[in-house]
Amino acid sequence: MAPTAEVAKPTSFSLLRSTREIFASLVSNDALPLPPVARTKSGCVKFTLPDISADGLPILPCSFKECETVAALKGLEGSVAASISELRFGKFPDELVEIDLQHATMFLFMAYLASVDGHTKLDPAIKKKLVDTDFHAAQSDPYRRMSANLYKTKDGRFFHIHGSLEATTTLNMIGLPGHIEGFTDYEAIIRKIEDHVLKFTAAELEQMNAQHRQAGVTALSRDEFLASPHGKVMAGLPIFECDTLESDTPPAPFSPTSASPAERQVLHGIKVLELCRIIAGPTITRILAEYGAEVLKITGPASPDVPFFQVDGNMGKRTATLDLKSEDGRKQFEKLVWEADVIADGYRAGAFAKLGYPPSWFAEIGKKRYKGFVYVSENCFGFKGEWTHRPGWQQIADCVSGVAYAHGKSMFDDDRPVEPVIPPFPMSDYGTGCIGAIAALTALYRRATEGGSYWATTSLVQYDLLLMDQGMYPDWLWHKVRDMHDPAVRELRYCDSVDRISATALKSCIRLRPDVFDEAFTDANSELTDEEYNKTSRYIERHDAPGFNGKIKVLKPVVKMKSAVSKFRNTSRPNGYDQPVWLE
Repeated sequence: MAPTAEVAKPTSFSLLRSTREIFASLVSNDALPLPPVARTKSGCVKFTLPDISADGLPILPCSFKECETVAALKGLEGSVAASISELRFGKFPDELVEIDLQHATMFLFMAYLASVDGHTKLDPAIKKKLVDTDFHAAQSDPYRRMSANLYKTKDGRFFHIHGSLEATTTLNMIGLPGHIEGFTDYEAIIRKIEDHVLKFTAAELEQMNAQHRQAGVTALSRDEFLASPHGKVMAGLPIFECDTLESDTPPAPFSPTSASPAERQVLHGIKVLELCRIIAGPTITRILAEYGAEVLKITGPASPDVPFFQVDGNMGKRTATLDLKSEDGRKQFEKLVWEADVIADGYRAGAFAKLGYPPSWFAEIGKKRYKGFVYVSENCFGFKGEWTHRPGWQQIADCVSGVAYAHGKSMFDDDRPVEPVIPPFPMSDYGTGCIGAIAALTALYRRATEGGSYWATTSLVQYDLLLMDQGMYPDWLWHKVRDMHDPAVRELRYCDSVDRISATALKSCIRLRPDVFDEAFTDANSELTDEEYNKTSRYIERHDAPGFNGKIKVLKPVVKMKSAVSKFRNTSRPNGYDQPVWLE
């Protein structure tokens, strides 16, 4: 028998080529409800690679193609934005949409790049700069914080319990008190909570979770998820949908503007009413604010939120408090709705319907005022299938979809038992936020050209499925990337918190490429005015933020267009800072 020819091992990899391939697959996907002109505008998209990491390798300690996937999504976002620009301002002969891959990568963890007077999310001193919206100490108390974490079960599975923003219900559910004063030892907390989770099988925890309406889930492999009834439904869906709510209202063209290309913004004059919290939902509206929309974020007086995420997530917006369970609050809300163009809903599916405000209610208001609405929603599990109404967060989506298992397997050597590990940073949140923004831009284009009202939807699970569809880095490349990171990254386990995982990964990334993070984490160019700093810095911008009693740094908008400008019209502020009124 002739010897088998040895297959040459590949030794090169191109982030740019990989990004272009993913982008091309998105543009050519007929299932995506993109405006036809956006597919044409995709030819204006240019991806650039400014020495993204040592030897041109990915910088993130994650074997999924997160950088390329989000850059491709940003290219799609820019294609739709350029379509609106042409519709609104006319053809621009030299249109160019530029996506810097390093910038797009930083988008995936931009909350970790934000700071107030130099204090970041990982700096305990930051608490003095924030308004405390962690009303139930679900974030600030280490023991209660670990009610959202992966643990082993009685039958050898892994289950991600999640106390959300309240914690007590989940802790009581597994037989623990809601509070243990002075209990702050990280390892001891893990042992105590896991000892109680180990008393139950994964199936028993699923049943208890459903009974108490908690956001927990059994960690599944990708094959297990796709074999489930819900997984089968989700696998057949595009990354976002844009359904018509009504077609009676006429086209709602964008208002004219006399601004020059250097000042005009594609969404100037569009009013966005945000009903979201944490990351994915606020990212949708942050992006819309980058394009010039007036965003008013509404939160309830008793609605908890993670305080630090507001520094970055509320950039470009105004924020106000309304009680939608009170007569006066509902009146003020409905007055705001009458003038709004976009409603952004980031709560559990059906939450606002229970208050009397389903998407169809807005469509009826649209017909009464003779101008349609765009209702954009994101959640964890999607809006079709049997798990639609289950609560969830980024970690839940990563566990149920198979991302956590695949990431965990890639982090360990072959002789170690496979265990799920949450990838660093809330990357699924930010990717979902980008998809939601694409969906909202698409619906606004349709409203302007066809008339009607639209319900645009996406979910964390849909982003995860897109990510996994791109495949993982080949072993030779991934092992090279993995091994250049700090050993501490490979020592992370299933039971490590998302905070520990992300902090460890960030520290390693900074060690590898300190130059990339100089703008975010140093006082270089401190002698410059904010205007001068923002003109010269590449990725970070600096602003006075009276709501945080200091100067903030946040990530700049990723998409750069020639025909229009992306920039924030407001500095950031905490929730509830402004009056519930429109300015324009």
